[in-house]
This record gives sequence, C-alpha cells and structure tokens, in this order.
Amino acid sequence: MSCESCGSRYYAYSAPAVSAIVTDDDRVLLARRKSEPDAGLWDTPGGFLEEGEEPLAALARELREETHLEVEPGKFLGAYLDTYGEGPEAGTVLNLVWEATVVSGEMHAADDVSELRWFPLDDLPADEEYAFRWVAPFMREWSAARVSARA
Repeated sequence: MSCESCGSRYYAYSAPAVSAIVTDDDRVLLARRKSEPDAGLWDTPGGFLEEGEEPLAALARELREETHLEVEPGKFLGAYLDTYGEGPEAGTVLNLVWEATVVSGEMHAADDVSELRWFPLDDLPADEEYAFRWVAPFMREWSAARVSARA
C-alpha cells in the first residue's frame, strides 16, 4: 500500500482488536479458543474490529457473539501488541483492553469459543495455558494488582 504522506512507499498496519477483562467480584471470565491460532488455550473474550467500527461497539458486539452477554465497559487497561499466528506471515495485532461487567444475558459459549469459565483471581490458569504472548503476563499483573487492592 502506498503512503506518500508518510514518506514511505509501503506501510504495514496492525489489525485492531478489542478484549474484555470481565469481572464479577473476585472472579474473571475467560474463553477457551475453539480455532487456531492457539486453539484450546484460554483467552480474554474479544476480537477484531470491523472496518470503521468504534472500539467500544466492537467490544459489545464481540462479547455478545462469544458469550451471549451484554457488558458494561469500565476502565481502559491499555494497548498490547502481539502476533496472530506463527511465522513470517503472522500479522501484528493491536489489542485494546477494557475491564467490563455483565449487565444482562445468559452466558454460553458461541462463535469461536469452545468453553467459558469464571476463574477466581487466586486460581487462574498457568502461563502456558493462555493464548497469545500478551495474555499471561497481563493476567498475572492485573490479578495481582486487583488482589492487592482488595487486601
């Protein structure tokens, strides 16, 4: 793709995605991935933005598609870069992450999720059970801060 205004003939783009850290008191909702990449591993619910879609609208849509829950976004937790897949063809993803709480709906796994489970903050999956590189370190830091704030 040409990018004359940025001084480069070619310019790569990160794909934008949204993720929710859905909380319920001292628990967090995680989704087991049904499809590659990282099928069978735990992930935060979320997904890619559609062309021209606002991030918070994408967050609501993705949570509805994957969990059948309506959520209320809370605090923005940050942006995290990762790749989608392995090897030189793997694209870069920019993950925008929010805390969220459930406001309605009956939870059940749908779309590209094989299982949904509430995890106590002191009993989260082991690092090697998480999908994508950013999720395990994020969950360790986030849950430690949350537990410490409650102490």
